[in-house]
Amino acid sequence: MQLDEIIRKSLEEDLGSGDITTRYLDLEPMLSTAYMIAKAEGILAGIDVAVQVFKAVDPELKITLYRKDGDKVMPQDEILRVEGRPASILQGERTALNFLQRMSGVATVTRRMVDKISGTKARLLDTRKTTPLLRELEKYSVRVGGGYNHRHGLFDMIMLKENHLRAAGGITKAVAKIKSQNATYKIEVEVTNQEELAEAVAAKVDRVMLDNMSLKEIRASVKAFKNKVELEVSGGINEENILTYAKTGVHFISSGALTHSYKSLDISLLFKE
Repeated sequence: MQLDEIIRKSLEEDLGSGDITTRYLDLEPMLSTAYMIAKAEGILAGIDVAVQVFKAVDPELKITLYRKDGDKVMPQDEILRVEGRPASILQGERTALNFLQRMSGVATVTRRMVDKISGTKARLLDTRKTTPLLRELEKYSVRVGGGYNHRHGLFDMIMLKENHLRAAGGITKAVAKIKSQNATYKIEVEVTNQEELAEAVAAKVDRVMLDNMSLKEIRASVKAFKNKVELEVSGGINEENILTYAKTGVHFISSGALTHSYKSLDISLLFKE
């Protein structure tokens, strides 16, 4: 779904048959100025989306940007100014903030985790554990925060997980069947122990996900296979333990928490008195 369609449907959800509060206040003859202000420290993402929301409500609104995506903000920092009909500003306020707060929340937690592993060579990846229909926005926010995108969906990388392997009869059979189709896509296999890892490497896959393995097992995997296959760790990764996993020497660390357990960044919109 395109962004303009997502914004249109989001506004329809909020406005319904119309904003009855502003309708009965009869604010149309007036012009007002309002400011988006950060109320917490964080990394901004989604400013252009917020602007598009306001413009979708009223193309005549004038918006001045003080910050851009990727900027760090502190409490009381002004993010943008919007000028025009107060009813239009009020009708776009919540939807604009919903996008900006959530996208900035993803960017903020991503940046914190990226900073934790900055002294290592490991790259932080997101997952497909995203909000339905908002995947592109959330994955964009991960990139703003300094992380990298794993596959965007089921269409751009072959990922053999436990249920695929059970259905296909194991790692060797599954990989062979895929390669027999002359597939040009990158192949990743999820493994849970050293035996499965060795089998995946022997099958000549491109990347192996070490799923919920102990640190001892991960270190052993890196020592034995780091120069033969890309190694990714996943499962229970958070801000407190990510550095420990990065120091094992793996190439990638994936964390669903980036897009399913983030905290929205506190941002407000206030009218100038």
